[in-house]
Amino acid sequence: MAWDEWEQIKVDVADQKSTAMQINHLPVEPGPSASAVTGGLKTNQKAWLTAGEGIGSLRKGAGTALTKLEDGQTGLGSETGCLSAAAQREVYASWKRYLENVSKRCGSLQGILGQVGHDQLKTDEAVKAEMKILQLRYADTDATGGQAKGR
Repeated sequence: MAWDEWEQIKVDVADQKSTAMQINHLPVEPGPSASAVTGGLKTNQKAWLTAGEGIGSLRKGAGTALTKLEDGQTGLGSETGCLSAAAQREVYASWKRYLENVSKRCGSLQGILGQVGHDQLKTDEAVKAEMKILQLRYADTDATGGQAKGR
């Protein structure tokens, strides 16, 4: 049977007819060609938007934690003459800054995921560039005590 198909293809080519090859006997499906950007990959807008909403909920959680942290500062009083109060204020300022940055980072990431969901043909390179900007803008600081070496 395969030999007969080959003979028919040769005849069609000789007659300058369009030939359609079937692999594993799957029918050739006419239709628009795949996009050069997506390469035929299908994506789901809802999935991207849902992921963005999930990141947005993390932002709300960071805001709640920040509010509780601020509430814990009430009644601390003056830090003059009390080393533990001064240390506690430094820790508070550090965590406040960290939580604010987490919230901003989540907001930025939510925006990027939303854009990817709406702009279905946005290239991988453009998404990677946006993520790199986000990574540089909100780079985490090194852990206190330095980096572990060989552990």
